[in-house]
Amino acid sequence: MGHEIVIVKTRDEIAKCYAAFKALRPHLDKERFIEQVLRQAECSYHVVAIKTGNSFPSAAGFRFSEHLAWGRILYIDDLTTLPEYRGKGYAAALMDWLLDHARTSGCQGLHLDSGYARHDAHRLYLKKGLHLSSHHLSIEL
Repeated sequence: MGHEIVIVKTRDEIAKCYAAFKALRPHLDKERFIEQVLRQAECSYHVVAIKTGNSFPSAAGFRFSEHLAWGRILYIDDLTTLPEYRGKGYAAALMDWLLDHARTSGCQGLHLDSGYARHDAHRLYLKKGLHLSSHHLSIEL
């Protein structure tokens, strides 16, 4: 089945991406997810997705930001594929799109954080030319 890569903009499209995001972020509630994506869109957050027919089995959330350390970057918040669609190259296609989008948008780099034990994701990122450059530290308040 053919697919296309689309930038998700409407509430309906965001809702159709919910299942893919929930696969990565199981705590998400559909209505709160939609509202949060819309709020984050006001601060440079975008969703790009693989569209197959009327479904969105793979998606990525990203934003542009500028830092003293790195200059202008595209930061990937989320990259996810529904389990039954994994192994079809969707995440790799989204990574290629995101890398190209970063280049054509004048970014000096592309950054993301990835869970320590997400080895399949790390293989993809390393294959696409990313390298492990830092530790991400956090504290919940």
